[in-house]
Amino acid sequence: MGIKKTLGIGVAAAALGLSLIGGGTFAYFSDSVETTGTFAAGTLDLNADPTAIIDVGTLKPGDFAIRTFKLKNEGTLDISKVLLKTTYTVTNKPGAPENVDDFGKHVIVRFLKNIDKQETVIYQTSLYDLQNLAPDAVENKWVAWFEEHGGLKAGDTDDLVVKFEFKDNGQDQNEFQGDALNLKWTFEAKQGAGEAK
Repeated sequence: MGIKKTLGIGVAAAALGLSLIGGGTFAYFSDSVETTGTFAAGTLDLNADPTAIIDVGTLKPGDFAIRTFKLKNEGTLDISKVLLKTTYTVTNKPGAPENVDDFGKHVIVRFLKNIDKQETVIYQTSLYDLQNLAPDAVENKWVAWFEEHGGLKAGDTDDLVVKFEFKDNGQDQNEFQGDALNLKWTFEAKQGAGEAK
């Protein structure tokens, strides 16, 4: 083989090698950006003021008491519903025989709306019946009342005005003399439906 041919084959081999090495690398523009996300859950925080519902003694049939409670949404989420759950216990006068009747049937609860100092009754029932309502039945009865202003938005307050009455049924109610009724109300806040954020 001649020198020219050997040099030609060498140059061709070198060119092929360079093309193979250079073929794997090439120049281009690039850019990148990082994105992050945060998920933080809101809070439901319903408070009532005062926390003592009512504390009256020496009641007789026909007596009543009106109390006002402030329900405040101190959370970050709007409250769509507030369910009221009622429980109570009756304590008979020491030494007296057990009552035939439930004292809670004789305590009437009237939920009021105070418009220009006039009492407008929104709903009324006995403590006995209020205690025995299922939670969804309570919700059905109270939705129009509590959602009157679109629920309870975060930071807002609503006044709950209640009139308690020891109903005088015009009959002998002596069995309740000296009895005590301990009432517990639980207000349960419910969130609204999810929405696009």
